[in-house]
Amino acid sequence: MRLFSDLPDEKVNQVFYKKPGIFNKRSGKELLAYALGATLYMPATRPNIHQDLLSKKHAGLTSMVICLEDAIGDDEVERAEDLLSLELENLSVDLAKGHCQEDDLPLIFVRIRSYEQLVRLKSRIPNGMHLLTGFVLPKFSPLEGGRILKEIRNIQSSGYCLYAMPILETKQIIQKETRLDELISIKHVLDQHEDLILNVRIGATDFSGLYGIRRNSDTTVYDISVIRDCISDIINIFLRADHPYVISGPVWEYFSSKDRLLKPQIRQTPFRERFGQDGIKMRTDLIDKHMDGLIREIAMDISNGLTGKTIIHPTHIRPVQALNTVTLEEYLDAKSIVDQANGKIGVMKSTYQNKMNEIKPHLYWAKKIMLKSEIYGVLHEEYTYIDLLKNDIFASDPQLAKR
Repeated sequence: MRLFSDLPDEKVNQVFYKKPGIFNKRSGKELLAYALGATLYMPATRPNIHQDLLSKKHAGLTSMVICLEDAIGDDEVERAEDLLSLELENLSVDLAKGHCQEDDLPLIFVRIRSYEQLVRLKSRIPNGMHLLTGFVLPKFSPLEGGRILKEIRNIQSSGYCLYAMPILETKQIIQKETRLDELISIKHVLDQHEDLILNVRIGATDFSGLYGIRRNSDTTVYDISVIRDCISDIINIFLRADHPYVISGPVWEYFSSKDRLLKPQIRQTPFRERFGQDGIKMRTDLIDKHMDGLIREIAMDISNGLTGKTIIHPTHIRPVQALNTVTLEEYLDAKSIVDQANGKIGVMKSTYQNKMNEIKPHLYWAKKIMLKSEIYGVLHEEYTYIDLLKNDIFASDPQLAKR
């Protein structure tokens, strides 16, 4: 699979200097960690999951999480496990019949509740385990999380290709007096199982709930001071150059509303300059769908070193992936830095002659950009993420989409 696979080849050739690369669950872990893109959560009780995957209902989807935890009621657990088993069984049968290929499926993860549930699933989804890319571990703690990681390694030893994605979202992490000790303890556990850890994820909704806070659709998670403070420490511990993990952006939980409190958060100018009046309409459509807050939050994620994002609605797929694409200027800077990291020079002018590239301080950044370019692609100089959003926003009007 690849990102933007729903775009026609003509559009891909037009927009991308370097096309998004192909990957699957067996791609190298270093690359796969960047490949999740917009990770769509759905409850295990949702009907017809396998049919939606076969029909590619959610355009551009490359990773998904089937949730057995907070997305379902406590009284629904047994039923949810039954449905998960059935959906995976049906998908396995469809694969065997040749109705689809494994590489056409998104990366599939299951969000579990506990160690005991993971052990139970081993026997409940025997014909579906090979379809999974891994497990999402909510409310991760050093002790329980360590037990679960050992069990995943156990399952993996049976021949399955499985990863883990811990979610940092407990009160021990958000509360200041326990935070650093807890984060350092978690980091120690993850380091012991580093080959299993695909992504570290942030549970901003659970963090907010512990303080009775719920941000509105005009507010990014970075505008909530207690959450911003915590995310800063998570980045500090887990994104260090000497032993980094890929950290994913927290969920954006809004998808449609007409009521607004604050001014729209995306400027008119880039849209007007790119597409004139069509661009102004496009911006209005984004604002009406409350995409402007999402776009601003994604931009903040990227500025803080986060890659990809948890989503709860398929309309968020394209914005997350579009904003994570690499610009030609970033790519040329990164390639130049990596190519010159041989100890012969320390600093040089950028290709665009507008900044200084220092080899040692910028090398870690450059390597990340090169990895992202393999997955998200590199845009031609005259194109921006707005061009990737255009077809998505104007899908209901083919004449606008052609302009």
